Amino acid sequence: MSAVRSCFPEGCSLSTAAVMVVRSQLIAVDTNVLMDLADDREDVWDAIETIRNRVKGAVFVATSTVIQELAYAADEGDTPEKRDLAAIALTKLDSEWGFKSANFVPVGHGITEITANKIRSAGLLPEEEVNDSLIIAEAALGNCTILLSSDAHISGIDQTALSLVLGSCDINKVLLASPAKIVRDFFQKQ
Repeated sequence: MSAVRSCFPEGCSLSTAAVMVVRSQLIAVDTNVLMDLADDREDVWDAIETIRNRVKGAVFVATSTVIQELAYAADEGDTPEKRDLAAIALTKLDSEWGFKSANFVPVGHGITEITANKIRSAGLLPEEEVNDSLIIAEAALGNCTILLSSDAHISGIDQTALSLVLGSCDINKVLLASPAKIVRDFFQKQ
């Protein structure tokens, strides 16, 4: 129980957070993956199709931080191309690509922030990578099986060290993978 208390505010336990989606085949995607899909990057589409073909009942989700990053990029992106790609991703996310927006409010944003802080404090991400740590925490707290990321900061994290940090918070691990790794390891030519 002490591990739970270390990550959850007083009066909130893992059972309170258990209103989350049952750990099924939820696949979280980061902002870069969605931007790459909007840019019609073949390797990223191959990774999505590979997962859809190999993981029965896979449901792709974008966490609240990912949606916020896309909305910001659509309005304030560094270049017109980035603004356009973000707008395309937001428009096609659900309607054409079949991805779901996931906001794990029952978990509590405070728990997400505490978990994200622990990820950075453990040195798994630089301190300035707040959003990346939030995306990982949201995916783990949302019981996602995989977090698909085109961001080297995320996909390059030591899985064992991340599992230890998440375990210390009584949170299930999430597998971090890049689209390139999915394609390289699992893509089948037909």
